[in-house]
Amino acid sequence: MFGKIKKIFQDFAQQISNTVLYKTLDEKDVDTYCNNLFMQLVESDVAYEVAEKIVNNIRQQLLGKKVRRGEDVKSYIDKIVEESLENMLKSIGSFNLIDFVKTTLSKERPVKIMFMGINGVGKTTTIAKVANILKNNGLRVLMVAADTFRAGAQEQLQRHAERVGVAFIGGRYGADPAAIAYDGIVYAQKNGFDVVLIDTAGRMHIDVDLMNELRKVAKVARPHLKLLVLDALTGNDALEQLRGFEEAVGVDTVILTKVDADANGGAALTVLIGVGKPIAYLGVGQRYTDLIDYNPGVVLKMLFK
Repeated sequence: MFGKIKKIFQDFAQQISNTVLYKTLDEKDVDTYCNNLFMQLVESDVAYEVAEKIVNNIRQQLLGKKVRRGEDVKSYIDKIVEESLENMLKSIGSFNLIDFVKTTLSKERPVKIMFMGINGVGKTTTIAKVANILKNNGLRVLMVAADTFRAGAQEQLQRHAERVGVAFIGGRYGADPAAIAYDGIVYAQKNGFDVVLIDTAGRMHIDVDLMNELRKVAKVARPHLKLLVLDALTGNDALEQLRGFEEAVGVDTVILTKVDADANGGAALTVLIGVGKPIAYLGVGQRYTDLIDYNPGVVLKMLFK
């Protein structure tokens, strides 16, 4: 996981440490090595703007730094690079879903969470994983299948609900998704559920009709949380999707799937640093338990340990 990106940062630190052994590192040296780092990141699927942000941050940290005599230069440079990335990852912010749900429940019940995303990002499986987390925290969960567009979507979500052990409600194909979402919320209110997870049809952010449909679901359901599922493997495309959904409907928090599947790490790093929204979870496998809280320390371990 993140193998190629990890090696790029290791080589960068080693090259600088080799230079420092023979002379003082000046601004020209820093620029040369940082420019090389930038090109390697871009060639490894890190988006141009994100690579630029990473390199500029590291450059600022390196300029004017002095290595004390007898200090391990490689470890010193490694630490600068790691701290620079840590600051960027921390600036994104994490989102604690359980805390959010419990706080909201103190004011209103049920908590309504609307899931969005394009086809293929793993949205349906992610809903099941979230349901599993909520259930394990002692919450009564209802899954609502408001995807009446994709063949098999209702049955797929129902199977997940049965396996996880939570309630499910759906509707007929071709029905109004907003009406199904509304019926699900009413059912949850009458039957004492804590959380309603609303699945919506996977749609491209450039499909005007489907985005209008999503707006209608949001207007009728009035979710407490609009959660966008993004595929970390798609890199810059994921950031474009985020911009589209944010403009059309609004996005409160993000879950990144398939983080474990990016052997190079460039695409995933692009999304992690470029997303600009609080991240709730990272998907790191296919099991219902393979959804971990977003934590910069976890990502740093992937990159440097």
